[in-house]
Amino acid sequence: MSETIGYLGPKGTFTKIAVDSMFNGEVKKGFTNIPECIDAVRNEEIDYAVVPLENTIEGTVNITLDYLIQAENVKIVSEVIVPIRQHLMVHSDNAEEPLDQLDVIYSHPHAIAQCHAFLRNQLPNVKAQSMTSTAAAAEYVSKHPEEKVAAIANHLAAKEYDLPIVKKDIHDFDNNHTRFVVLHKEDTALTSNKLEEKGYKTTITVSLPSDRPGALHQVLSAFAWRNLNLSKIESRPMKTGLGNYYFLIDIEQKLDEVLIPNAIAEMESLGCSVDILGSYPYYLHSGNGVTLAV
Repeated sequence: MSETIGYLGPKGTFTKIAVDSMFNGEVKKGFTNIPECIDAVRNEEIDYAVVPLENTIEGTVNITLDYLIQAENVKIVSEVIVPIRQHLMVHSDNAEEPLDQLDVIYSHPHAIAQCHAFLRNQLPNVKAQSMTSTAAAAEYVSKHPEEKVAAIANHLAAKEYDLPIVKKDIHDFDNNHTRFVVLHKEDTALTSNKLEEKGYKTTITVSLPSDRPGALHQVLSAFAWRNLNLSKIESRPMKTGLGNYYFLIDIEQKLDEVLIPNAIAEMESLGCSVDILGSYPYYLHSGNGVTLAV
């Protein structure tokens, strides 16, 4: 029986590129938003979910992180990092119209932010409006030729919805990437036979005791003296009250039998609560042949 892979849809989203780079002929199902996608894997409606977690320019995709923390028995089992290229596209009926006559430019909020300089300098009087994904923006433009609208999306979306690209590479920074994580009910790491493995990560969350001064310093010391390299540490509100935070920590190492478990035991002895979100390989997509984004 073929496995089902869920992703942030519709067809032509940048997440779909990450899906295609990790999976082969499995059934692939697009979802309207990230929580629906995570819920589907949690409820075993699908086998895997692929969602964006972090962008070079815009930082963490907070809805992914917060919802992942709340979702029980969902683990990160793999990661693929893809480079970003953003394009401006319109309906073919409007391809010859002046761009400054546009009423609205639609896209995902991150994509709009990634093209801030272009929009400010080239189209300062055109409104930018958020949609659930870049592909949803492209789909809307394809269905409304009577409106003076455009979409910011990638080359795949332009092809999928038959939209001419009127401005290529409108993103502000060339060195821009997005991390996509693969989620599964079981914590068995998922390897790829299509991409070259670049390393391994273990991701944990840590909540600190409220009555222990210097707890964060002691947490970091548990990693430092064991020579465990941390590539990310970020605080997020626990949503239980003002001043209550947990810390997301990426450790640049596979979960072993000694170092990481002992570091966790040391943190727990300090009164911290620790959860392992996953230990998984990560891959870098070259971007050859396609344009990729969040």
